[in-house]
This record gives sequence, structure tokens and C-alpha cells, in this order.
Amino acid sequence: MPRPAELPAPEPLHGYQLRVVQEVLLALLAADPAHGYQLRARLALALGPLAGALNDGQVYVTLNRLEKSGLVTSTRVGQTDRPDRKVYTLTNAGRDRVSAWLKDTSWPKPAPAEFHLKLVAAAAAGLADPVGIVDRQRRELLIGLGEAQRAALAEPDGSVAALLLEGVVLRLQADLHWLEACARYWNEARKR
Repeated sequence: MPRPAELPAPEPLHGYQLRVVQEVLLALLAADPAHGYQLRARLALALGPLAGALNDGQVYVTLNRLEKSGLVTSTRVGQTDRPDRKVYTLTNAGRDRVSAWLKDTSWPKPAPAEFHLKLVAAAAAGLADPVGIVDRQRRELLIGLGEAQRAALAEPDGSVAALLLEGVVLRLQADLHWLEACARYWNEARKR
């Protein structure tokens, strides 16, 4: 699907993956009905350069799931020079779900457990040097941090995408800080 001229394709940030959250699409439909392409454009505007990590097909797959769940309905709207377009409308159940989601104050927690277990298993089995694994992970995060910082600096003042990018930068900095703690631990463990 081609992108509108006013929305240039942003470059995806290295290693950053993004999935369409059902509640986000429901919230975008709360204002007024829309077709998938309009929703994709709204997401691209809100996400800035992170939108490049979003697969266009995810929007449509997610909309189909929402429709099967009874959270949205769709109607076909005819167009003179193009195929019919599906316009999605929020149902009362969808509106209730958006309301509950907006009231939810839980925060997604970082999941370093898998990486931690990788280090422990590598050391215990002698499969790899945990410090080497930390160093490789650190290099990847530094690449991502640099890209996120450049993308944040490129955003215009007052950009909502800049706020999201600031969160990405802060999260990567926190992850790097944790990796420094991991490196210290495993370097000390070598000496024992």
C-alpha cells in the first residue's frame, strides 16, 4: 500500500520492534469511524520514525480480530475509481474496553529475566563468556540509543513523536545502566 505524500516513510530504528495494540486502534476509532489506511496514517503521525517498525498488515489483522471480538463493526463504502473500502466503527463493547484501558495504571515492566537467564546458563554450562554476551548486547543498545537520539533531535518542537522518542531514549539508557551492573557482576565472578 503506498504512503501518502505528506507522510514520508520513516526509517525504522535499529532493532526496535513495534506491534499494534488493540486498545490503540480502538482509541483511534473512539473519535470517529475510519478505514484502515486512515488509522495507519494516524499511527504514523503519532509514532514518527518509530512507525517504520510497524508492519502495515498488522493494522488490518488487528482490525479483523477486533471485529471478530465484537469490539468494532465494519461497513463497505463504495468508491468510484477504487475498490470498496471498509470503514470501522467502535461498538459499545469497544468503547467500554477503551475506557477501561485508559483507566488502567499498570506499567509494562522491563523483562530482563530472559537475558539474565541467558547469562547464568552460559556461565554454568561454559557455553559462552557472560561478559562477552553483555558486551554484544551493550553494542546493540548503543546503536539503538544513537539512532533514537538522532531521531528525537530531528523532530520539530512540540512533536508528540518526540515525547515517545524521549521515552525510548530513557529506556535504552536504563537498560545500558543495568548491563553495566551485569558486566561488573560477571567480571567479579571471574575473579572468584
